[in-house]
Amino acid sequence: MASMTGGVETPAPVRVFLLDDHEVVRRGVHDLLDGEPDLEVVGEAATAEQALVRVPALRPDVAVLDVRLGDGDGVAVCRELRSRMPDLACLMLTSFDDEEALLDAVMAGAAGYVLKQISGTDLVAAVRTVASGRSMLDSGAATRLLNRLRSDAEPARPAATGPELTAREQEVLELIGEGLTNRQIGERLYLAEKTVKNHVSRLLAKLGVERRVQAALIATERRQSAAPAHPGHHARPRG
Repeated sequence: MASMTGGVETPAPVRVFLLDDHEVVRRGVHDLLDGEPDLEVVGEAATAEQALVRVPALRPDVAVLDVRLGDGDGVAVCRELRSRMPDLACLMLTSFDDEEALLDAVMAGAAGYVLKQISGTDLVAAVRTVASGRSMLDSGAATRLLNRLRSDAEPARPAATGPELTAREQEVLELIGEGLTNRQIGERLYLAEKTVKNHVSRLLAKLGVERRVQAALIATERRQSAAPAHPGHHARPRG
């Protein structure tokens, strides 16, 4: 719900839930996020069992979930919560640079996956990113996983370069990278879901991959490689 500040309507803060079995880590993240004016920590849990009860009751916008827990794992919690609350954005937080866990998290519907070594500023930015509906993956882990997935693919079918994709296929790829379903992509691009499915099938064939998660990681890699090396530097205007 929006509020009025000085006669100006301001958006309600992003509601965040924390799941971590280490109290010191949980409190540190709580204080970090709750100190931001546009973020509000509405609940916490130390176990998967607690989270599965509290999150549906509190209806947060974002759940920050520890991957490894004493009574289970955050990926399973993410999968269960997303099945009940499709609009919930799950950000996985872990101490371990684990490619298998990253793949499992992506397949479970996680919007982001970051390491606990992340800086406070970057963690805040990651929460805001997934809250806005975009995806957030640790770049190093995503790149290694993409390389592994590619090495497992048929070697005679290399990944397509950018020019080989049509403009529509490029749009679809970017939206897959944001974690959107076929239905959501159709709504964004004003296309029938069946049409999107056909675009996705052709796109996977061109990229030489079989799984949607592989395409999502390729989209992440392309987005990162397209980012300017020096974002503060701009070309001098001509004339």
